[in-house]
Amino acid sequence: MKPSVPSSDSVVVQAAEATESHPEPGLTRLVGAYNDKLFLAEHRMDKGWVGAAHSHPHEQVVYVISGHLKVICAGKTFDVRTGDSFLVRGGVEHQASALEPTHVIDVFTPCRNDYL
Repeated sequence: MKPSVPSSDSVVVQAAEATESHPEPGLTRLVGAYNDKLFLAEHRMDKGWVGAAHSHPHEQVVYVISGHLKVICAGKTFDVRTGDSFLVRGGVEHQASALEPTHVIDVFTPCRNDYL
């Protein structure tokens, strides 16, 4: 569902209206508010989920609401847990795997049209 736009200055996506998808086994995505410059996604990963190594032109900030991820970014490996955050520059290869059930918020710039 497209976000409702009450004015040209704001975009509101009510939780019940967020578009849910399952882009791969063990991964659930909810699309939050977005415009042409910013995009918010909520991701839930099952324990044992391993994402494919990938890159994209978008800048990405990840905030871990709960759980534990192992992340490989530009050849460096690190762990992030509840309350941690990290940034991935556009064009940098990265991969994540869930060491326990994990819930994150991702913010991208510009908009992730491929997620719509």
